[in-house]
Amino acid sequence: MIKRHKVGPRGWLSEAIVLLLSIWVLTVPNVVWAETTVSGDAEAAVFSPEYMADVKNIELGKTLWQKQCRHCHGASAYPGKAPKLKPYKYKPAFVYKRITNGFRKMPSWKAVFSTDERRAIVTYVMDNQFSP
Repeated sequence: MIKRHKVGPRGWLSEAIVLLLSIWVLTVPNVVWAETTVSGDAEAAVFSPEYMADVKNIELGKTLWQKQCRHCHGASAYPGKAPKLKPYKYKPAFVYKRITNGFRKMPSWKAVFSTDERRAIVTYVMDNQFSP
């Protein structure tokens, strides 16, 4: 049996405030997170197996990679300029998000590359034959 303590005239108010704050803390961050993942290029972050295996996408990604990305991430890049990529540890949506929004010293490429170009870079980076 649960013991109930007597609640004074202000006790119910403080319990209600605690309850409401608890509900807010648990729900608001989830709503904000959902809005950030749905807005913008969320539909572009969906990578089907067919899209990932399309040779046209891989070749476009390779061309773009060699033009821009390899200068920082490639084998000939200055050591320490950018981290070595480990695509076997990544998911396509993660790579797409990093290319689109940037991360730390890496700039956002959203204004430079179109959605299709960013998706193609992801396809190349995630391909088994990727070689920085």
